Amino acid sequence: MKIWSFLLTLGLLVSSAQAQLAVRADTIYTMAGAPIENGVVLIRDGKIEQVGPAQAIRIPEGYRVLEAVVVTPGLIDAHSVVGLAGILNYDHDQDQLDTSDPIQPELRAIDAYNARERLVEWVRSFGVTTLHTGHGPGAVISGQTMLVKTRGETVEKALIDSVATVAATLGPMVERYFRSPGTRAKAVAMLRAELLKAQAYRRKLQASDPSRRPEPDLGMETLVRVLDGEIPLMITAQQVPEIMAALRLQREFGFRLILDGAAEAYLVLDAIKQAGVPVILHPAMVRPRGETVNATLETAARLHEAGIPFAFQSGFESYVPKTRVVLFEAAMAVANGLPRTAALEALTIQAARILGIADRVGSLEPGKDADLVLFDGDPFEYTTHVCGVIIEGELVHETCQ
Repeated sequence: MKIWSFLLTLGLLVSSAQAQLAVRADTIYTMAGAPIENGVVLIRDGKIEQVGPAQAIRIPEGYRVLEAVVVTPGLIDAHSVVGLAGILNYDHDQDQLDTSDPIQPELRAIDAYNARERLVEWVRSFGVTTLHTGHGPGAVISGQTMLVKTRGETVEKALIDSVATVAATLGPMVERYFRSPGTRAKAVAMLRAELLKAQAYRRKLQASDPSRRPEPDLGMETLVRVLDGEIPLMITAQQVPEIMAALRLQREFGFRLILDGAAEAYLVLDAIKQAGVPVILHPAMVRPRGETVNATLETAARLHEAGIPFAFQSGFESYVPKTRVVLFEAAMAVANGLPRTAALEALTIQAARILGIADRVGSLEPGKDADLVLFDGDPFEYTTHVCGVIIEGELVHETCQ
């Protein structure tokens, strides 16, 4: 294996945010076609300018040149609570779940996200350039999620989309935080009731007589957007009864559904595929207990074999540093039957498609955001390091991690 090194052109005093960059690598996985051997990526003004074989691309004078063994698009953590949950066990930096009410669709992730949280920088050092984060599992409707880049000192500078999904949960997890619901049936009934209320609220909004229109209701307005297909409903459902209940709700109300967790998805692959629903899979190394007692390291491979779109997530952990590393979770799936290319897709372009941002991120193509990860070897080998992370043309990490 070639020893990884950075080669710098003259002009080292120019900040990485201002400099134009050229990245050379033994292998470039563009996720928009076959891997490019001995390739080059040119970056200008925060966007990808050119991608191709080194012999076909001239590096302009003045570009800072970086070298790596492997280059991939920036990794996408498809479901996290990073930025709402902090790196330590302090109550003041754990905002991922409000336990005052089991139904709160009006809670906005943008109002709680801390762009300066050290946990953001930590996951970035492992190649994560885009986070789907926000209110986490544990309530029937816990709130909204958002999409951010893992750079920027404020949420406004990091923001991609302030409302990515509305997060819901079915199953015994809710019982740990709330007295009601106390059973599976009650949780589904409560979620159905809110969606029915939202249908009635929408009808009132459409009344020709303004006096008959309802007073503004933040929660109902959010759920109307779900019913109208503007925002997906992401339902955390680990076991078969919850997964099938989520699919029934989707058929009844017609919203865009993303299945989250889905520890027992391998038992109902046909039903999930027939519904055309994507999955944000639980971390491969999730603890097999409670709702995830039947989780297996082979689920990602089973979803791939079935042709079901899926992405990887870090989820939420109750111990320091409060989150898993999505790159490591994908590597474990590879070790348990998932093809390497499929794993890279799930970390990049497939995640971007599920989250509706494939026009900006997920692959290395001219015009897209210049989000790249530079590795000193195979991304899924435990001896490999992330030695460079570029976000929108800015070199934000250049120490081998």
